[in-house]
Amino acid sequence: MDEHNPSDPIKKPARKRFAIHGVEILPGETKSLTVNIAKLPSHSSIDVSITISRAIEEGPVLLLSGGLHGDEINGVEIVRRIIEKGLNVPKKGTTICIPIINVYGFIHFSRYVPDGKDVNRSFPGNKNGSLAARVAYFLMNEIIPKIDYGIDFHTGGADRTNYPQVRAMLNDSQNEVLAKAFHAPFTLHSKYRPKSLRQAAGKRDKRIIVYEGGESARFDEFAIQNGIDGALRLMHHLGMTHLNPIPNHPSHFIKKSSWIRAKVSGLLQTKLKSGQFVKKNQVVGFITDPFGEFKSPIKAPVSGFIIGLNNNPILHQGDAIMHIGVGETEPQTS
Repeated sequence: MDEHNPSDPIKKPARKRFAIHGVEILPGETKSLTVNIAKLPSHSSIDVSITISRAIEEGPVLLLSGGLHGDEINGVEIVRRIIEKGLNVPKKGTTICIPIINVYGFIHFSRYVPDGKDVNRSFPGNKNGSLAARVAYFLMNEIIPKIDYGIDFHTGGADRTNYPQVRAMLNDSQNEVLAKAFHAPFTLHSKYRPKSLRQAAGKRDKRIIVYEGGESARFDEFAIQNGIDGALRLMHHLGMTHLNPIPNHPSHFIKKSSWIRAKVSGLLQTKLKSGQFVKKNQVVGFITDPFGEFKSPIKAPVSGFIIGLNNNPILHQGDAIMHIGVGETEPQTS
């Protein structure tokens, strides 16, 4: 048997090729690319911009995505700041950052695409389908196969604000670990929505958690910073960064939640804010009519946290008013 000569170079295992849409990203590289998805009747291109950063050392591949609903701009800003500050450059592994998935919705201040479809109800998509289906198809064929984990950043919609929270299938132990690492103020067990990105990725054994913070069409600095800090904590847990922001809040696990709905039409009057704790039967607000004829109290059906709040004071009967989450424990009072 031949003895090994110490002067011979030691062969290192070959690195796997990492490429998106035919563009290779080498170890130690950060690349930005633009992928055309479709063209509008005006010949305007609908493109998706992607920033990939690969460390020298191999490790997890993490997707950070925003703007799946085009008007949910807090998520767009979270991913943008992560790129701008270089926080996407990992010490190990690879990050894939997509600030705006639904470009059409973003430029038209809309949740949807031209035909009214929701991209997040169009997975796994169709390469010959509508714009929503084409966007979904691109993600499922070019992005999702490359990742191990993902954070999909969202906000509340339709004048509703969500207090910073993570939603995941917590009966999956890996999702539970990711959610705990993120350490949002609230963590909710959330079943898969049919044809959602999270469901489609889960079917391929990829774990994506959803972060919700603020409301659509407006910046919420508190929600944005919570999203950035949570992403860094999760990256630290995965060994991708040395940064590990210390949370200044507890993380409450929400066992169950429900919306208080308007029993009558009228105007919402409340001084409570999202994130507050309320007691069962506490008056959380009033519904008045525009002509001063009645003032109907709204009572909390359970003790819990306000994790979502309707900011539109004009209510129709049956409209959602407050989203109450019941935690494992009540906050301590002095």
